[in-house]
Amino acid sequence: MEFVATCPKGFERLLADELIELGTPQVRPLAGQVSFGGELVDAYRACLWSRLASRVLLVLARVGARDADELYEGVSSVAWEDHLAPGATFAVDAHGTNAELRNTQFVALRAKDAVVDRVFAATSARPLTDTARPDLTVSVRLGGQRATISLDLAGDPLFRRGYDSRTDARVAPLRPDYAAALLAAGGWGRRARRGEAALVALWPGQGSVLAEAAQVAPSAAWQGLLVEADARAERGEKNACSLLACDSRPGAAAACRQVLRVAGLPVEPTLCSPSEAASRSGEALVVCDLSWVADTALATEASALADLSALAGHPVTVLSRRASVDAALRREPVAVAEAIVGRDPASIRAFDVAPGVRGPAEVELSGGEGVPVLVPASEQFARRLAKVARLRARWARREDVTCYRVYDADLPDYAVAIELYEGSETPGRWLQVSEYAAPRGVDPELAHRRLLDVLAIAPRVLGVAPEDVSVRVRTRARGGSQYANESRPSGRGPRRDRPSRRAGRVELPAGSHLVDEGGLTFEVNFDARHDCGIFLDHRETRSRIREMMKETKGSKRFLNLFAYTGTATCYAADGGAKHTTTVDLSRPSLDWARRNMARNGFEGREHEFVQADVLAWVTEQRHTKNRWDLIFCDVPTFSNSARMRKASFDVQRDHAELIIGVSRLLVRGGRAIFSCNLRNFRPDLEKLERAGVRLTDITSETIPEDFSRNRKVHHAYLVERAQ
Repeated sequence: MEFVATCPKGFERLLADELIELGTPQVRPLAGQVSFGGELVDAYRACLWSRLASRVLLVLARVGARDADELYEGVSSVAWEDHLAPGATFAVDAHGTNAELRNTQFVALRAKDAVVDRVFAATSARPLTDTARPDLTVSVRLGGQRATISLDLAGDPLFRRGYDSRTDARVAPLRPDYAAALLAAGGWGRRARRGEAALVALWPGQGSVLAEAAQVAPSAAWQGLLVEADARAERGEKNACSLLACDSRPGAAAACRQVLRVAGLPVEPTLCSPSEAASRSGEALVVCDLSWVADTALATEASALADLSALAGHPVTVLSRRASVDAALRREPVAVAEAIVGRDPASIRAFDVAPGVRGPAEVELSGGEGVPVLVPASEQFARRLAKVARLRARWARREDVTCYRVYDADLPDYAVAIELYEGSETPGRWLQVSEYAAPRGVDPELAHRRLLDVLAIAPRVLGVAPEDVSVRVRTRARGGSQYANESRPSGRGPRRDRPSRRAGRVELPAGSHLVDEGGLTFEVNFDARHDCGIFLDHRETRSRIREMMKETKGSKRFLNLFAYTGTATCYAADGGAKHTTTVDLSRPSLDWARRNMARNGFEGREHEFVQADVLAWVTEQRHTKNRWDLIFCDVPTFSNSARMRKASFDVQRDHAELIIGVSRLLVRGGRAIFSCNLRNFRPDLEKLERAGVRLTDITSETIPEDFSRNRKVHHAYLVERAQ
């Protein structure tokens, strides 16, 4: 007979080795599957013992499938009456398409019709279909203009073990066959059969890797299966295994224990830190699941690689989306199996024991503390950061500033901006690391490793817990450098803070913190996929707005356009504004602005918040009697929100029209501040002058000391009507 065992892409070689170890004849790895020959008992043995196969199929025929009619005729040629007992149900599982058969549901339907018609013609009884729990599953796999017709001998996918149905949402699950592949790549089966075996599992999550390891080294739980299972269980009782789990994510320990209990395994894992495991595990195999670390969770990846480096002297297998583990272990893998995690490419990388290798190079910080790094040159970054941090801290104490930029691409190879935020009402320190887009000539993997080193070094130098670091990565986009993705702080699992009541009756949303600036209190949030809530480069601009409002006579009305979280409105109100108008297209931003105002004591009908397309709103207000004494307009570089009336806004293209419109909303003698962060912005002075608008460049006066290295962080102009 001919059989096929299917598996995830990249597992073919591991599955072939497993089948050979089971005594399976004629094993041949193919793409996404392994074919083998033999008797039915060989296929049943694979169903029983394989931990890597997804399904085991008995091949019945290979037929033409150039179109629906040819497929129907081919499927009809199989004697289905010999396989379907009277009253039995069946379902068709279709995979693959070609030029004529472009829909798998249609392929399944035509194959089902062929089976039903064949059985009805032979027995005068029409078989029933049951897609939920069929007695027989027919597999139809298209490849080009041919189709392979098979019977699924396993029923449900073999990676559904039963114990993995109970999950804890706080930790990422690892599918059991992926866990088994991770163990197989490290030779866990051979270790378990030799006698006592120890396993150190980094980030076991919901415990599937522990359950797979315990089942490969069988125990009495296997009794009662089959005679062959009994024999293996008796042999396995003599081979005890020790399981050490290193996972500090909330809920991970309980999930691991639950999975082992549900699987019927009388094994208790030992929960410990990576450093403890390194000293207790002897010749243990180390398996590490990093597949749950998304590309945006860079701070988490840096922390995980630091933990992995503590076990670098052991044999290691890692499931990861990146090759950064090679640098963390300071050696090349002896074997690499390409895999797919979700929709993303990944790999299982196996490393042998390397005597004398204790992990990556270390950077020594003040106090003698060592930090493992992936790039030896990161030592220069550590020294530079420590130096500028000391100088910046002295400046911040002198100026009474608690939130400031510490580092701004001082070294070209380490092109990041690092900002430090200190809590006001409750103690706390947070870092926001923003990576500038690397030039096209820079190796992306090298740039990624440098960023990971930054994320390992910066928290130690600046005294911030790794879980209080957030990361944003920039890529080149229209209008300048834009943020491609952002990551939450590097906690081992998602935060579940509840909204709390602070500062009187103003609610502080989950994950938010309070900081002080200029005697005012503002809400910041580093978890969400947006800016944290306050632009530090406009610290001097906000202070200028407060002083300008103090000098303003008359109605003392203030307008904030593209207001975001309303920080400038708070400064204007603190400067004595009697009426403020805060305009933004985003409802969440306006709610945030309202909380900032209320937290600083500015509430009432005299403070209004308007959700509107700013460009259209300015045009509308020009036809009313509403006018303001002071206006702040901090525009985005580019916007194409679907809620805008115009198709898009480009600051270089559209600024003159906007500034003219803003100037028409000023009272006689009123002033506005216009700001943008397009690095190469050039105002159209000629057009503005023709419209009677005078523009004065005040950029140099609005750049704070901590942004002095990057004086193009924004442009600021004083806008006045020409008399």
